[in-house]
Amino acid sequence: MTSADNPFRAPAAHVHDFSEPTLGRDFIPEGRRVPAGNGYQWLREGWEMFRSAPGTWIGITVVFFLMMMVLAMIPLVNMGINLLGPVFIGGILIGCRAIEEGEGLRFAHLFAGFSNHLGGLLLVGLLYLLAVLAIGVVFGIVVAIGAVAGGGASEQTIGGVVLAGIVLVVLLVPLAMAVWLAPPLVIFHDYSAFQALRASFMAALRNWLAFLVYSLLVLLAAMGATVPLLLGWLVLLPVIYASIYAYYRDVFFEP
Repeated sequence: MTSADNPFRAPAAHVHDFSEPTLGRDFIPEGRRVPAGNGYQWLREGWEMFRSAPGTWIGITVVFFLMMMVLAMIPLVNMGINLLGPVFIGGILIGCRAIEEGEGLRFAHLFAGFSNHLGGLLLVGLLYLLAVLAIGVVFGIVVAIGAVAGGGASEQTIGGVVLAGIVLVVLLVPLAMAVWLAPPLVIFHDYSAFQALRASFMAALRNWLAFLVYSLLVLLAAMGATVPLLLGWLVLLPVIYASIYAYYRDVFFEP
C-alpha cells in the first residue's frame, strides 16, 4: 500500500502550525470565563457546523461508530478501544478548524489524528481508560459495602446502589471536565496529555455554570435523539463533536 492509499494519512492541506491564531483571535493559555448562556451557544454553533456539510458529518459518524463497534468485538483489542477515541475526535476537530477557515469538512479528517500528535492523543485515551477502570473499582466497592451492610435487606441494598450511583456521578463529572477539551489542546497547541487534561478541567471549573448548562442540554438532546429508533444520534453526535470545538474556541481564545 502506498502512502497515497493509506486511509490513516491526514489531509495534506491541514498539516500546518495549528498553534497560530486563527481568524484574528489570540490564544489564552489559561482560558477565560464566559457567561453561563454560552453553554447553549456551543451547541448552537455545533449545529451550524453540522448544517454546513450534513452528509459528510453523518458519513463520518456512521463510519466512526461502525469501526468502534467492530473493534469492540475483537478480543484484547476491545480492551484498548478507549485509546482511539481521542484520536478520532482529534481528527474531527481538525475538520472543524477546516470548516471555520472556509476549507470545508472532508471524510479524511476522521483519520487526521493518526498523523497529528498521535502519541499525545493516545496517552489522553490511556489516562481516560485508567480513570474509568479506577472509578469502576470504586463503584464496585461501594456497592459491595452497601450490600454487606444491608445484610440482604432490600431497602438497604437499594440505598447502597443509590449511594454508589451518587459516587459514580461525582467521579465521572470531573473526568468529563478533564477529557472534553484535551484533544484540541493536544492537537492545536502541542500540550502534553497531562497539561491538556489539567487545562481542560480548569477551564470547565472556571466556567462551571456554562458547562452545566451545556451538559444538561446535551442530556436532554440525548433523550430526544433516542426516541426515533436512535436515528437522532446521527445528527446529535456530529453536533456534539462540533460543539467541543466551539467550546474550546470560546474559552481559550479572545472574543
